[in-house]
Amino acid sequence: MRISRTGPARRWLRWRDRPALRIPPGADDVENASRRFLMYGVLPLWFVPAVADWVMHRRTRIEETSGVRESAVHALMMTEAGIPVVAGLVAKINPLVLSLMGGAAVAHGATALWDVTIATHDREVRPVEQHIHSFLEVLPLSAAAFTACLHWDKVRAGLRNGKEAAADDWRLVPKEQPLPAAYLASIGAAVGLFIVLPYAEEMLRCVRARRGRIVHAA
Repeated sequence: MRISRTGPARRWLRWRDRPALRIPPGADDVENASRRFLMYGVLPLWFVPAVADWVMHRRTRIEETSGVRESAVHALMMTEAGIPVVAGLVAKINPLVLSLMGGAAVAHGATALWDVTIATHDREVRPVEQHIHSFLEVLPLSAAAFTACLHWDKVRAGLRNGKEAAADDWRLVPKEQPLPAAYLASIGAAVGLFIVLPYAEEMLRCVRARRGRIVHAA
């Protein structure tokens, strides 16, 4: 039986006999792809809800309710999210860095649950603030999952027997092509402006309010 070479059959034969698709040089450069994601995805998305969450804490007068305890939990969560981001920006992605990202994401999720438990017990947590929390909770998980997918060979390396592991699999090693110093400086300045300063102000406000209550009670 002869297959007609007209219509759909002809198009299928052309597709079958087409030359193999070639991937453009550099398209599989997972290192650069992960850098771009961390540079232009995770960090900007982290700054915006972090500042919005601080605004919500201020509007609900955190210093008069859950106070220092909840503010300290906020500082802990920022640290849990910040450490793997810094590692992803300055260190070579290897099993150690991926384990750090995954562990930090799990720890951040558990701390976020603790934070909401404290907050809802002592102050009003409005739907808008709960929605902001959703963004803050998913970012570390998204970053860890995205990086793991891009560096699946490193995930497999981390699961191999220790004798087969590369020498630098479980060490913090600087990137072979480090990010520009100007970019890292700008990120550091943004972290200070949008993360450190607002939450330091929140902690200071909570400490002052607690001292005021102690003095008043005395």
